[in-house]
Amino acid sequence: MTKDDICDFIQYLHQEKQTSQNTEVSYERDLRKLSLFLEKQGIFYPDTVTADSLELYVAYLEKEGRKPATISRSIASMKAFFQYLCKTGRMTEDPSEGLKPPKIEKKVPVSLSQEEIRTLLNQPAGNSPKELRDKAMLELMYSTGLRVSELIALKVSDVNLAMEYVICTDGQEQRMVPFGSVAKEALVVYMERGRSGMVADMQCDCLFPNCSGGAMSRQGFWKLLKTYGRKAGIGVEITPHLLGHL
Repeated sequence: MTKDDICDFIQYLHQEKQTSQNTEVSYERDLRKLSLFLEKQGIFYPDTVTADSLELYVAYLEKEGRKPATISRSIASMKAFFQYLCKTGRMTEDPSEGLKPPKIEKKVPVSLSQEEIRTLLNQPAGNSPKELRDKAMLELMYSTGLRVSELIALKVSDVNLAMEYVICTDGQEQRMVPFGSVAKEALVVYMERGRSGMVADMQCDCLFPNCSGGAMSRQGFWKLLKTYGRKAGIGVEITPHLLGHL
């Protein structure tokens, strides 16, 4: 495997597959590590790479204590590279075809009881603009399963209280996401009594502004969620993903 082979492959990814720079950097890093390993085995050209030599490299990664996810990514890089070489006629057989990624142990999903859920959602119990906002955000995320990025990007114009749904926009695509009566009540109270005390400029269409009146960040929402989790006395770490999938 020469540097030119790897560079040609990266250029192919960039021009034909329009991959991201991060993806290209990862592929190149993985393949250069493989190339160094193979050179030590006396293998310098792609057409002399065998399935056994690739299996030996995977075993080497495991011995080095690499995480299963890292090894899986390396295998994906190898497969993409050798498939490219076969496609362009530089090789006739793909030595990576039989490679299988290691099994990744799945973490046991954390769950909360109904009592814990309700205790968490009831933490913003005051009538300050911030607490009304936080209450509406938590209830809406719980009711809809929205991602944090979708939640903090919502505009006032995205909310249809009468039909009980919000519109989420992803690029050029839009989708309607319904919410329940409890979330609706929290939204109504917040929009009638709380939001005007949060925005710095009434022309702002942001549904859930931060305390400075600007757009809320992902980190800002994470912080408030963890704060309410601690106040609720919940032992496990509360994450937006967990709240949205209860």
